[in-house]
Amino acid sequence: MSDFKDLDPLLHSQLRLAVISLLVSVKEAEFTFLKEKTNATAGNLSVQIQKLKDANYIEITKQFKDNYPQTMCKITKTGIEAFEAYVRDLRQYLDVKK
Repeated sequence: MSDFKDLDPLLHSQLRLAVISLLVSVKEAEFTFLKEKTNATAGNLSVQIQKLKDANYIEITKQFKDNYPQTMCKITKTGIEAFEAYVRDLRQYLDVKK
C-alpha cells in the first residue's frame, strides 16, 4: 500500500467534503445554503465549518442582513489546493491497475 498517499483526514469526513465541494463550485455561500444542500443539522454543520476554518480551508464572516445574523463561508486558496490534492490522491485509489 506504500504507493497510496494518505487521504486528507479533514476532507475525508463526508460533511466537510460536501461543504468544500460546494464552496469550490460557488466560491462563497451562506450557512443556510450549506445546511440545506448537505441536510446537516445546524449544530453539526457549525462544528464542521469551524474545523475547516481552523485549517484555513475556509473563511467565515458573520454579518447582519435585514436585522438577521448571516454567516458567510468562503473557500480559501489553501482550501482549493487541499481539495485538488484530495481528488488527485483519491484517483490513485481508483486508477489502480489490477
